[in-house]
Amino acid sequence: MIQDGFILVDKPEGWTSFKTDRFVGSLLGTRKVGHLGTLDPFATGLLPVFVGKGLKFLRFCEGFDKGYSCKCIFGARTDTMDKTGYFISEDYPSGEVLAELVDSDYKILREAFVKVRETGEQLPPAFSAKKIDGKKAYELARNGETPDLKPVPVTIHSLEMTNIEKLDKGLAVDFDCLCSKGTYIRTICSDLGNITGFGAYAGSLRRTVNGQFSVKDAYTPEELRSMADSGDYSFVRDASETISFLPEIKLGAKQAEDIRFGRKIRFPYDVDAAGDSREYYRATHEGRLIAVVYPAEENGSVIMRIERLYDHD
Repeated sequence: MIQDGFILVDKPEGWTSFKTDRFVGSLLGTRKVGHLGTLDPFATGLLPVFVGKGLKFLRFCEGFDKGYSCKCIFGARTDTMDKTGYFISEDYPSGEVLAELVDSDYKILREAFVKVRETGEQLPPAFSAKKIDGKKAYELARNGETPDLKPVPVTIHSLEMTNIEKLDKGLAVDFDCLCSKGTYIRTICSDLGNITGFGAYAGSLRRTVNGQFSVKDAYTPEELRSMADSGDYSFVRDASETISFLPEIKLGAKQAEDIRFGRKIRFPYDVDAAGDSREYYRATHEGRLIAVVYPAEENGSVIMRIERLYDHD
């Protein structure tokens, strides 16, 4: 049975990310399973799950940008900033206010979206996995404590309304968002509600993009189970695909051998190796991934330093 690689799962509503891991592990007969980018239970969509030796690629993917489609409900607030929480206020726009919104082509909503898109930081939700003194924020919140959360830098690449719908109570606004790692869509909804004065929460949330991967290529658990039952494991993809975004260094036969045995090799490009940040490269030989490397200064020269050797796996 194939146990090495990654699977693009279309996570259903109500499943935790860890339940999805367990499902994939059971399907493939392995306990070596981990996911990329946790999804809340109420959210659906793209969840890449790594298995077996594929886990050795996971940490190079953790900085991927992510894309979402969300339905934001205006007119109320919940303690979790989504539909699963308790309502803490309800102030639905009246018929008169809704008429004014329509006449202005929803000007205040559009202005709120622009303002949120331009933000450079965000306060994580109290009901989140952010850790404070070793404890997760949601654990403190569930015990009635107020987590001491600090704003974190985020980048919202795009934030576009796609539909506006009047509800029996309130207003539903669908939007698409492409953002950096660590951005909370629930907080975006809450911020939109605060700016407009209506209050808002996430009514539904679907992840559509994770790095270079799309939910269009993902499988539901039912599809995965059906394929596995028929002996078709084509849904397991080569984990090296996940780092195809890294710049490539093509090695000659001698260089590939030197890397395998840990010998020092001069870095082939003119780069600045000073500083604490690392830029990773994938070193290949005849199309085969040998290692992930980065440039490092040593005795006045810039050499390839191995971050992860794959050729021996």
